[in-house]
Amino acid sequence: MASASRPVIYAALIGNALITVTKFVAATMTGSSAMLSEGIHSVVDTGNQFLLLFGLRQAKKPPDAQHPFGHGKEVYFWGFVVAILIFAVGAGLSLYEGVSHLLHPSHAENVRVNYVVLGLAFVFEGAAWLFALKAFRRVKGSAGYIEAVRKGKDPSMFIVLFEDSAAMLGLIVAFVGILLSQITGDPRFDGAASIVIGLILAATATWLAWETKGLLIGESASRPVVEGIRKMVSAHSGVAHLNEVLTMHMGPEFILVNLSVDFVDPATAEEVEKTVAQIDREIKNSFPDVQRVFIEAEARSTRVKR
Repeated sequence: MASASRPVIYAALIGNALITVTKFVAATMTGSSAMLSEGIHSVVDTGNQFLLLFGLRQAKKPPDAQHPFGHGKEVYFWGFVVAILIFAVGAGLSLYEGVSHLLHPSHAENVRVNYVVLGLAFVFEGAAWLFALKAFRRVKGSAGYIEAVRKGKDPSMFIVLFEDSAAMLGLIVAFVGILLSQITGDPRFDGAASIVIGLILAATATWLAWETKGLLIGESASRPVVEGIRKMVSAHSGVAHLNEVLTMHMGPEFILVNLSVDFVDPATAEEVEKTVAQIDREIKNSFPDVQRVFIEAEARSTRVKR
């Protein structure tokens, strides 16, 4: 899935890069607070895409002595950093600019420039949003959007979709704010639009941080994977009872599995070794994301299944 998210990030990066400078030029020419907030928004999004690409690159580093399970969680860490940046920089500066414009309102000039830039931004960012949406639909399968985000193990995929969705909504808010300011002659609508954009970014960042947090501290494999492992091991002829299945995502494509197994009696050490090797091979063949399997021989336990 990580490899599938890379083209989505590139598409979002290109879309933001094409329009970022234009937004700032328009904000300078017109004095629009909402347009300045949109420029800040695009800068933050562009930086975030670079961070996500960096995280994907770091996650590919091989295991070493200090990181025996690899660097897959780099993706989760940088995803969390992205959420912080959206909140602190994007939302913070947009809210500051909006409040400042409300306290010290000023009429925008050359308003048509704003409409042209917003139209171009809608085309470029809309194309990136559609690309991200199509990719996310392929990944989520039959699951609902919210369910897919909650159960997804590659944050870079839904982060880009969230960012692009917030960008599209921000463009609409900016357009409405600028239009109302022009129609009514009240520049405070422009400042209010900037505040709304800041709130959109704050809400997006909060949701992203919440979803990424679980992956960062250690989230189990999906229920179908866990149940599939449970059925497979329990049905094995050399297993008397499967006590426990513990899983953790060490990265989007790296699942760590720890099993507590009561082997059949009587069984020699050689027979147990063969059973362990068979279980290891069968699990990895059935679930390609499972890269490490640890099996603990333990008498039948009364612990609650996980």
